[in-house]
Amino acid sequence: MSTTHPSKPVVQGSSVGPGRRRRVGVLAVAIALASLSGCTGVPDGVQPVRDFDAARYAGTWYSIARLDHSFERDLTHVSATYSARPDGRVGVVNRGLDPRDCRWRSIEGTARFLGARDVGSLGVSFFGPFTGGYHVIALDPDGYRWAMVSGPTRDYLWILARTPTLDAAIRERLVAQAAQAGFPVGELTGVEQGLPARCADGREAPPVPAGGD
Repeated sequence: MSTTHPSKPVVQGSSVGPGRRRRVGVLAVAIALASLSGCTGVPDGVQPVRDFDAARYAGTWYSIARLDHSFERDLTHVSATYSARPDGRVGVVNRGLDPRDCRWRSIEGTARFLGARDVGSLGVSFFGPFTGGYHVIALDPDGYRWAMVSGPTRDYLWILARTPTLDAAIRERLVAQAAQAGFPVGELTGVEQGLPARCADGREAPPVPAGGD
């Protein structure tokens, strides 16, 4: 699933101080921050999918909806790209647009399976040894066109799709599944994915930087 050193998050854009770094988080950054407590477990009563195929899961996923957190707040056009690594782990590149200063933010990490490789339960690392749970709890079994991911607690939830939009009926079904599993779905927030990507002042966003960013 995407690329490189978990100990050195890659952040591109204007000069980035400590406060800004906390806001570049996209998708699994929320999990990474949660992982500071060393939590890779699955929420009670929640089951990761079986018959998981990492090769089919590889590639880019767009964030359709998420439970909001300060480190993702205000970012639009959020995506996550996964790729296989020679060492058997999974590379991760997360990216999003900060419309306030019209810059793309990104971070890189790695993931490893927490158990069997056909179970969608992984530990994701962006900050050195700190690892957080990434659990695929719903997945399109035919075309891997949509997925729903939980973090180590019910405070973390994402609905993902292979395209920037997701059929409303599928989204509603996933939200209903999450509600039944005890997630606070009333707090889900949609993620702007419209094209062209635009900044807060109405300008069209710059192209996504090449080279994994």
